[in-house]
Amino acid sequence: MSTAALTQDQTQVAPAKPWRAKGNPWAIAITVTLATFMEVLDTSIANVALPHIAGGLGASTDEATWVLTSYLVANAVILPASSYLTTFIGRKKFYMICVVLFGLSSMLCGLAPSLPLLIFFRVMQGAGGGGLAPSEQAILADTFPPEKRGQAFALYGLAVVTAPAIGPTLGGWITDNYDWRWIFFINVPVALVSLFLTARLVEDPPWVDKEVALAKVRGLNLDYFGFALLAIGFGSLEFVLDKGQEDDWFGSRIITFFIIACVSALVTLIFWELRQLRKGHRPILNLTLFKRKIFAISFLFMFVLGFALYGTTVLIPQFVQSLLGYTAELAGFAMSPGGLMTMLMMPVVGFLIGKVDARYLMGFGFATVGCALLAMHHMDLYSSYSSIALLRVFQASGLAFLFIPINTIAYTGVPQTQNNDVSGLTNLARNIGGSCGTAFVATMLTRRSQAHESTMIRELTPSSLAFQERIRSFSQVFVTNGLAPNITAAGHMAQAYIYQQMTRQAAMLAYLDIIAMLSIGCFLMLPMVLLVGKIKKPSGDAPMH
Repeated sequence: MSTAALTQDQTQVAPAKPWRAKGNPWAIAITVTLATFMEVLDTSIANVALPHIAGGLGASTDEATWVLTSYLVANAVILPASSYLTTFIGRKKFYMICVVLFGLSSMLCGLAPSLPLLIFFRVMQGAGGGGLAPSEQAILADTFPPEKRGQAFALYGLAVVTAPAIGPTLGGWITDNYDWRWIFFINVPVALVSLFLTARLVEDPPWVDKEVALAKVRGLNLDYFGFALLAIGFGSLEFVLDKGQEDDWFGSRIITFFIIACVSALVTLIFWELRQLRKGHRPILNLTLFKRKIFAISFLFMFVLGFALYGTTVLIPQFVQSLLGYTAELAGFAMSPGGLMTMLMMPVVGFLIGKVDARYLMGFGFATVGCALLAMHHMDLYSSYSSIALLRVFQASGLAFLFIPINTIAYTGVPQTQNNDVSGLTNLARNIGGSCGTAFVATMLTRRSQAHESTMIRELTPSSLAFQERIRSFSQVFVTNGLAPNITAAGHMAQAYIYQQMTRQAAMLAYLDIIAMLSIGCFLMLPMVLLVGKIKKPSGDAPMH
């Protein structure tokens, strides 16, 4: 055999060298994290500015809530479809288009002269932002070898976990010191920097280029029916979760209609996507990933993580503002130490993920979050700022041990060609979990407060000697201090004061009920960790199919 032939034969049997990006991996990671951080920040930054937006545009506060809903609905529609769309134009180009759309629509939101236009621009912003997080996660998964993905996901986790927590604080500060329009304008320079760096540093791996080339050969054959089902299903779901409690759930015909539309569209979508797979077409949602036990469990874990993260991110500020009298800014400062703890713990967990079995890290994370919530169950109407901040720090330390391991194991055994699908579905789980957590807190707070009020008010009757004694005692105090002109007026004031205190106590008990339920949910995940099975420490790339 000739030397040339031998060399050719050796080339054919030699294992393919894993693809690696030409640029510095950490420079790429920082680049793609910039825009993602701003996108996740925008899910919560406008919350505290709603009264200012309503006043500035001549609308009611209820009408202004569509500024939030429109963004979330558009985000939920694009997010699961991001992997499918990259098939036709490439991941880098898709990511850059999303950055451009996000930055441009952010500027238009800041310039919007009316509420309808602002809502329209927020839909554009949500559509652009919907593709950023899954694209970034897929870029990180391909840029870093498996044994270093945990460290890369630590940086990604900083953006995704801390942004919702600091959003209300930053939004409140900007609104109080400048103008609500600047909560949108601040996205523009970040988008420009991200766009410039992405063009210079980020590149598509060979299998993405191959998919794009095949798509060009086959022609632009978009699955319009599947995309319509996706938009109706997840758009309706996000609308129901955001507006359900406000409109009394099934007591509202609109909410009932969208629930039926959501269920019908998602069930039809599942059968349609399976049919597309049997015909050999590229599905919008790669449901075959759920055949992998590890991915299915990681999807559930990510849903629970989003539920607990966003649920408590809404719960704690609302508690301190409504019952303890904190300002929006002070409530944000109470949450900030938790964000700092997350920032400190993320690199630590990123290092440990390559040394310790992911099951131990996730088990520790769920146990820590559960114990932190149990500790929160001892809060009362006299809790100090420092105790609330420390409880949030306790909880945040556990969240870091969940986000990185869950994201890392989701890619276990998955071919690199399906990394986009994994990132799209895991981000979908986190977003939908967050929306469910927010809706759960809002609904249970109202329902449990009403239940506790109905129980407590039974004791506030004329036949209750203790109640009558309290009224006489408070009446005397009001008259003595000149707060009431006579004993009759003082009696009415006393009854009003006692009722006010009762509603505060009922709300306090409702918050504690919600915290207890969230804690139980986290502890229930501990047995699920055992179902994951032993995961080999990553030492190389998953097979590329």
